[in-house]
Amino acid sequence: MKKVRLATVWLDGCAGCHMSLLDIDEALIDLAQIADIVYGPLVDIKEFPHDVDVTLVEGAVSSTEDLEKAQVIRERSKLVVAFGDCAVTSNVPSMRNQYGVAAVMKRAYQENATLQPQMPTQGVPALLPVARPLHNVIAVDLHIPGCPPSPEVILNCVSELCAGRMPKITPSFRFG
Repeated sequence: MKKVRLATVWLDGCAGCHMSLLDIDEALIDLAQIADIVYGPLVDIKEFPHDVDVTLVEGAVSSTEDLEKAQVIRERSKLVVAFGDCAVTSNVPSMRNQYGVAAVMKRAYQENATLQPQMPTQGVPALLPVARPLHNVIAVDLHIPGCPPSPEVILNCVSELCAGRMPKITPSFRFG
């Protein structure tokens, strides 16, 4: 049996969804029998691979870097899953939307800095005008809501997707 090529991605969010994924504990060993994790925060691969079967994307699209990564993910993945409330609704990252990028950057890097207040010029990707949920920038095949989703829901969804079945998610949470 060919293993499913599974990827996980962390955009603008808190990593709680990935922590919840790790909370499936021993089931990770069972999952390893049917899926190879080919990309994610715990995998030392720098470029998103081609021919991924299922990609779980955690976090909102908040920067130019997130937008580019989301587009590559969609191009190279058969199924894309918005994983957690930040990906589904843009949740916490979108709290900055009402203030605007300039005001948020000024507050974070100048007004709240105690040593050398200054705007970063290197290593910080440009923020988009607003943080957006994943389905606003690419086609998404499934949404798994929750902040974070429970380990049981994650395990059920990933197991079903690896078996070639679409998991049963409450219809009000399916946006795609």
